[in-house]
Amino acid sequence: MQNTKQKIKPYVLPAAIILGILLHDFCGRASFVTPYIIFSILVFSFTSVDIFSLKPSWMDLILALFQIVVSLGGYILVMATTRNTIIAEGVLICVLCPVASSVAVVSCMLGANRVRVTTYTMIGNLMVACVAPVVFSFIGVQQTMPFLDSFLLILKRVASVLAIPFFIALALQLWAPRVGKAIARYNGLSFYLWATALLLTLGQTIDFIFIHGEGNTANILWLGFLALFFCALQFGFGKLIGHHFGDTIAGGQLLGQKNTAMGIWMGNMYLNPLSSCILAFYSIFANLFNSWQLWYYNKK
Repeated sequence: MQNTKQKIKPYVLPAAIILGILLHDFCGRASFVTPYIIFSILVFSFTSVDIFSLKPSWMDLILALFQIVVSLGGYILVMATTRNTIIAEGVLICVLCPVASSVAVVSCMLGANRVRVTTYTMIGNLMVACVAPVVFSFIGVQQTMPFLDSFLLILKRVASVLAIPFFIALALQLWAPRVGKAIARYNGLSFYLWATALLLTLGQTIDFIFIHGEGNTANILWLGFLALFFCALQFGFGKLIGHHFGDTIAGGQLLGQKNTAMGIWMGNMYLNPLSSCILAFYSIFANLFNSWQLWYYNKK
């Protein structure tokens, strides 16, 4: 049974991508459940380790700074050179997008250290929950609102999905450890929940392209090219940093494996929805790469 699961997993993500493209109309209508799926994935991930054993490291700081500096720097560079808000916002959300909530599943299957991976899963998601409301208050559809109102509105929506699972896991470990351990036993479900979220959000974005993509072909092609570029950049730089700290797999996955479901949701909510197309392309490239890694690792 376990061997069968291991053989199936490399094909789950490509299947989700294909179904998302084919069922884009249905996915566009069902996308409202995505935040609840992401919330559930994070609860599974956070309850699967001892929160009090997690210790931030210099690697976590470097990865977080990379996301903040490169996302804002890329946005400013594109705006200064092209004045194209769609592409600039696409670059912003592509890099700032939080680490995938199921990163521990894939990373540990490839041999990464679970504690290190889970530490940055928490740090990276909490960082985005704090930084995104500030950034989106000045960039995107909420910038016409007073800063404090915009900040609180975005913080409420983003933090409810990203931060609350952390505090639920913390409360369970403090006051109901048996319940937390019972939930953690089903942590393997997070991989399939993530595939479901990927299917829905990718399908939602493909549906948006079909409806509103006419006349934006050049922007969509540029977003696809930049998605490939930043996918290679983030996996490559992450592996380089991970190698320096003794865990190449963890570094590459933590920076390269994105919660594209969350990123697409944030892009659709707070930026020009067409900019989130970059994450649709990114999810295809990243998940095909991860599927190849899983296949190669199982073959070895």
